[in-house]
Amino acid sequence: MLYRAEIRLPDRLMTIAATEAGLCFVSLTAESGQELLAWAEKRLPSAVIVYDENRMSEYVRQIEAYFAGTLTIFKLPLDMVGTPFQQAIWRAVAAIPYGEVRTYAAIAAAAGSPKAVRAVGAANGANPIPIIVPCHRVIGSSGTLTGYRGGMALKKQLLHHEGFRDFTDSGHARFRF
Repeated sequence: MLYRAEIRLPDRLMTIAATEAGLCFVSLTAESGQELLAWAEKRLPSAVIVYDENRMSEYVRQIEAYFAGTLTIFKLPLDMVGTPFQQAIWRAVAAIPYGEVRTYAAIAAAAGSPKAVRAVGAANGANPIPIIVPCHRVIGSSGTLTGYRGGMALKKQLLHHEGFRDFTDSGHARFRF
């Protein structure tokens, strides 16, 4: 069984889903319902998808609190399917504190694969629960905002929400490491 819920934000509708074990899917795109169906067909092909607000209420509450600015650390059970390398990257990304960023190189090193910088980008692109595993907090080594499945405008918006305000027109941020 795959339980789903929707969260209405001022500028978008999010779709989230969880198994009995935990949160497994978050979509921030305009096609979030279709994205869930495609993801489930690939990752959990035998799952029946059920809309269940009661079962999903804690997930919804915490995500809404994040967007309201009252929650900085998620305390949710997670059920992420990925390769061992992806799992290592997602653990390193999940350890980035709210309001901070890390480079792709730093994440590669933290995951024990310091030469796998490009592969970090691929693992971030496969992250099924953005925001909870905050891949928007990963930036290029020059401070450039690079790649985000939800789009660069959303990445910038999420970083702005977490306190970053100083972006240049070229997409560079003035970060200090």
